[in-house]
Amino acid sequence: MIALTAEGRLRARRHALLAIVCTGATAALVPVLHGDLRERISTATAYVALVLLAMTLSLGPLNLLRSQPNPVSFNRRRDFGIWSAIVGVSHAAIGLTVHLRGRMHLYFFSEPGHPSIAGLRADAFGAANDTGLVAALLLLVLALISNDIALRGLGTTRWRTVQRSAYVVLGLTIAHAALYQAIGTQRLWLVVVLVAASVAVLTLQALGVRRHREATQAGATRRAP
Repeated sequence: MIALTAEGRLRARRHALLAIVCTGATAALVPVLHGDLRERISTATAYVALVLLAMTLSLGPLNLLRSQPNPVSFNRRRDFGIWSAIVGVSHAAIGLTVHLRGRMHLYFFSEPGHPSIAGLRADAFGAANDTGLVAALLLLVLALISNDIALRGLGTTRWRTVQRSAYVVLGLTIAHAALYQAIGTQRLWLVVVLVAASVAVLTLQALGVRRHREATQAGATRRAP
């Protein structure tokens, strides 16, 4: 049996707690959504993943605002990011079975005689699916490199550059959700969740950047002769 370090035990407990929270939140959302069970699970996991992603992107700025160390990578952010990917990819997999059952290719490709660009759907439904698929694939990549081995292999600069695509994921997720809202497949209160999560992340990022600049300027002033 492999003995876990104190940090390993903490991470194991965190993963167990996140698994329980994600399952519980999904189960709580399913009864208040509309559609058949598969569609409701798909929608529920989408918004749980969105909240997890927002929390992941907020942890760094919160460290700065609380004047705490904010390393390139830390386990709490990794763990939230991993569960954001697990739930987000699960949403994508389930979502591809909600509509057009038996004709999954029509999520992305147009039928003859319908609007298309190079064979791809040229409508809101197609755009919603394209943005959702790219977001899910990026989440998967981010989860796969959320470890020390990938950090050492890529190097700090390249690893950080790839990890910053999490902001691209957030933008794609917002576009994906907004397009489905435009199609009219979800309830209005979900728009509030989408907007609130987006505004919270952007606000914390802006405050974190300002705090970082203030700290940098203060350090430069102290070093000046």
